[in-house]
Amino acid sequence: MTHDLARKLRRNNTNAERRLWIALRNRRLGRYKFRRQQPIGFYIADFVCFEQKLVVELDGEHHDQPETIATDSARTSWLESRGYRVLRFWNRDLDVSAESVIEAIFRVARG
Repeated sequence: MTHDLARKLRRNNTNAERRLWIALRNRRLGRYKFRRQQPIGFYIADFVCFEQKLVVELDGEHHDQPETIATDSARTSWLESRGYRVLRFWNRDLDVSAESVIEAIFRVARG
């Protein structure tokens, strides 16, 4: 079921996700292999680099609601308990400075 939802999310991604995917796909960022809308356990990561155990999440406006904040926090804790580093960016961060977002991802991926 998670895989079916991930497939659907890949077909219906947000504008911000499409823009970031252009920078991450095909090993464009430091030769790191990223996947999009990838199941990890019972969650679906927006982007993940398994090689570096790095998850990148893009959050829209609804992520500032109390119930979503709690869900996101639990999700981050679960992923971190399995050794993943989780980076979260607001969609608007890409509008303001996509270059800074991409540089931050690269810096963490490098270690």
